[in-house]
Amino acid sequence: MTTYTAPAKINLSLRVQSKLREDGYHNVDILMAAIDLYDQLDFHNSRTTTLLCDTPGVPTDESNLVIKAIREFEKSYGRKAKQRITLTKRIPHGAGLGGGSADAAITLKAVNEIIGTNYDMEELGAMAANLGSDVNFFLNPVISRCTGRGEIVKPVPELAAWSSPLLLIKPQFGVSTPSAYKALTCSKRFKTVNYGAQKADGITFINELERPVFAKFPILGIMKMWLLQQEGVRVALMSGSGSSLFALTETPEQAQAIATLARAEFGDSLFTHCGTVNPQ
Repeated sequence: MTTYTAPAKINLSLRVQSKLREDGYHNVDILMAAIDLYDQLDFHNSRTTTLLCDTPGVPTDESNLVIKAIREFEKSYGRKAKQRITLTKRIPHGAGLGGGSADAAITLKAVNEIIGTNYDMEELGAMAANLGSDVNFFLNPVISRCTGRGEIVKPVPELAAWSSPLLLIKPQFGVSTPSAYKALTCSKRFKTVNYGAQKADGITFINELERPVFAKFPILGIMKMWLLQQEGVRVALMSGSGSSLFALTETPEQAQAIATLARAEFGDSLFTHCGTVNPQ
């Protein structure tokens, strides 16, 4: 058995061009960073490819990005890459944290190492681009600017050493990414919500998907504004298309204290994670 971990990400900024591309996607400009929240994938050589998962409701058939990654790898390999994969999910689904994309990227890297095919990053990147917009980032999850539909990834060297204490919160429901983009130009704004850019440590934080997502799920706008009112919070923003929100705090202790307050305010079913953005 060989064990790998797949990190979650947050979007420090996310800007979207309203005009659709010919392929149905939007062009985006995203500043993306990994956080210290991980799925675990255990790989075993096997006579067939199978996926097991500890989380009810996560598909383990050909629709899962892990299996899709195996199939994409097999197109280049020209043979079957037979693995029994056990996926332990810690990254919530439908959260805007890239869990499925991370699992797919790590699967490509893992099978490449286990089989010994020695595909380089460019070759793995071509496979990743066929799987989803975020997958390429997770092949080398350093703080990066992601453009095109998200698959063009360029590390930002000046932010390589930057990090921050983090609080992540997520209600029980998830958000559909396609529906968030579809409503981008026709959703209302709430006067009580601050959608504008925030600045900290020389970084501009903004998420242009907040308006359509908050219009459909007003509680998320309420949660964001609640985070911004807490002592020690420097930035609060939705990640990706939600439904998770994150707050950057001055100290880890502040993140822990706000997590306790958030569960008291929004219910014990609220998912919380206290950790670090861009763990070194």
